[in-house]
Amino acid sequence: MRRADLSGSGVSGQSPILEADDITAGYGDLPAVRRVSLTISPGEVVALFGSNGAGKSTTMLALAGVLPCMQGRRLWRGSPTTASLSRLARDGLLLVPEGRSVITRLSALDNLRIGRGNPDKALRLFPELRSLLGRPAGLLSGGEQQMLVLARALAGNPRALLVDELSLGLAPLVVERLFAALRRAADDDGVAVLLVEQQARRALAMADRWYLLAGGEVVDRGDKTAAADALEVAYLASMTGGRNGQADRMNHRADSFAAHQD
Repeated sequence: MRRADLSGSGVSGQSPILEADDITAGYGDLPAVRRVSLTISPGEVVALFGSNGAGKSTTMLALAGVLPCMQGRRLWRGSPTTASLSRLARDGLLLVPEGRSVITRLSALDNLRIGRGNPDKALRLFPELRSLLGRPAGLLSGGEQQMLVLARALAGNPRALLVDELSLGLAPLVVERLFAALRRAADDDGVAVLLVEQQARRALAMADRWYLLAGGEVVDRGDKTAAADALEVAYLASMTGGRNGQADRMNHRADSFAAHQD
């Protein structure tokens, strides 16, 4: 497989806005990912693939500042940082965690109002939400809730958006709608997007570059020119060859823990 040069700028020609430089991170004194390096730049969508327990959610939480780095560096806008997510959110880094991160007892409109952006912009991005504004968010369908979450995030004009398992449990048409919104945010607004995703073929169709995790490590990477079949071969190899099964099981437990932290 042809390997992309991932050390420089992204498709926009700009320098990376968020970088993991050889980071090790985990829970307590237990590392769940080891020596992970990746970058995302303005105007590009980067996909992070891997089987359950590979360390995808842990990597994203470490990049977001939810988990501290045990080793290595996290860089934001070219400078090393140990800042928390709440601090970096004021500078444009947003996280959409796994699951439906809505406040169920509040209306859809109130969920939009608690975001950093203008609800009117959120409704321009997803006009299908307009008829649902007075409904409690907990009564929306799974797809409607994810539209609400993504609309709220994008309306806040993020510089970088970290999205964990956006498509989980959703119908294909809804997934296409959500992915199209992410692609448009990158192309039109220059948002840097990192997407953790299980649906590799669908994500690869709209991503510019990708990384593959197994056993808490980056085991392969490529760009849009890498065929989906080539990624599938690497994916299967990462699940069956040369990986420490105990590490994968540990990451599965760690990622399950991480999914409940927000």
